[in-house]
This record gives sequence, structure tokens and C-alpha cells, in this order.
Amino acid sequence: MAEHPRDMLKRLHLQPKHSWGQNFLSDDRVLSEIAEEAMLRPGEACIELGPGLGHLTRFLLATGAKVTAVERDRDMVKALNSLKLEGLTLVEGNAAEIDFAKTANADQVVVVGNLPYHLSSPILFEVLDQADHVSRAVFTLQKEVVERVAAEPGTRESGILTVMLALRFQVENAFEVPADMFHPPPNVDSAVLKLTRFPKPRAEVLNELRFRKVVKAGFAQRRKTLANSLKTEKTLTTDWAPVLEKAGVDGLRRAETLTVEEFAAIERALG
Repeated sequence: MAEHPRDMLKRLHLQPKHSWGQNFLSDDRVLSEIAEEAMLRPGEACIELGPGLGHLTRFLLATGAKVTAVERDRDMVKALNSLKLEGLTLVEGNAAEIDFAKTANADQVVVVGNLPYHLSSPILFEVLDQADHVSRAVFTLQKEVVERVAAEPGTRESGILTVMLALRFQVENAFEVPADMFHPPPNVDSAVLKLTRFPKPRAEVLNELRFRKVVKAGFAQRRKTLANSLKTEKTLTTDWAPVLEKAGVDGLRRAETLTVEEFAAIERALG
């Protein structure tokens, strides 16, 4: 069993950086379950975002995967270096700004991390931008964020990331992690989000960037009808009525009621 984060921080004369959202998970059972959800194989490339004090890192290395940990906090970098974890490649950098495949020196990468809550959306969008190189991703995030992202598109809880991620990934709410399993405990509970890339997109789109524009515009004004909300995106068309008619989607509906397939139909109808 690894040293508890509280004791490790005390020994190293460090304090958690609250502004960076540092909450260290130390429960071995939960850490083991997170590593299991990643389904890592020996030799497989894995990027760990924000390894902190290395508690999850140990479990990832135990799978035999080639683990590259990306950490921007120089205090944590020193702490990780002091552990001398065999097989670990440590990179100092911002997890929200890295090229996963280039950093791991591999075409296909599994991305794992206990993420600071304020970086959840930026990193999920990075996964989308680099989806061709991300075979799987497992993130510990705020429980409400995971519930929203893992909601079925077409339900009231769905949003922009729900639909965008569901185009390329099977999205699962794996399990919950109570706040008291962290040091220091955050104000809210967490959950583990698992993303597994589909062999091909869930629905046919002609241009994925244009699909994202359609989705963003659709949710731009959630309380308005789809027809009115889409009008905010004038770079695609100034007349959405024939597009919606061709797609077979009623413009009086709201974006949250649309499936991935219906958003894709709108994108294809743009020609």
C-alpha cells in the first residue's frame, strides 16, 4: 500500500494547491478499479494526465502498459521523480494542451486521469479533437458532469458534449467515488467516466467540424426552439428551414430532444 497523500505531502513539506484543484485519491480499491476500466494491455501506450503523487500511476504501471505521465506542477514532478517508478516516462506540461499521440510516441493511446474539475471540459474537447488517436479514455470527474456527459442524447440531461462524444465514443458512467476518498475532500462527489471509441462514427457525417458547429448552435439557446437556436450560426447557412425539412427534423423541437443521428442528418442536409 502506498503512502497516504496526507502523510506524503507532510513529509515533502507540500500543501495541496486549491486553485489547481488538487484533491488526491488514495483508496487502493478505487484506484485499482480505475486502472481496470482502462483495460490496459502490456506494452500499450497510456497517457496519465495530472498524476499528482503517483497513486494511480502505480496501478497503471502494474498492467505492463507504457505509461507517460503529464504533470505541470513542478512540486509534483519532484515528488514523482523521487519515487523512481520503474517504466514511467514523466513529462512536465499542461495536460489540456498536449498532443496525446506525439507525447506517448504512439499512434493509438489510452488516456487516463483524475482531473481537476475546472479542466474537465477543455480536456474532453481535446479528446474529441484527437479522437482518431484515442482508443479509450477513463477520467475521474465531478459526478454531475459525468451524469450529464453520459446521458443518452435526446434526453433532458443531454448537452453539447453529450452529443459530440456520443458520435465517436461509447460513453459510460462507470462508478461513483465519494468525496471522502480524496485528500483533501472536495465539496462534491465524483464519478468515473469511461470512453471507448467506436470502430466508426455512430452516425454518418460529411464534415465532423461542421457537425460540431451544428450541435453547438443547436444548444446555444436551450430554451428556444431548434429553428431559432440554429440561426445563431450564420457561417453555415442563413436559411435553416429547408435544411431542417431535408433532414426530416421538426424545427419546433428543442436541441435536447434530438438524437446523434438527427444532428448528423442536419449536418448532411447542409450538403
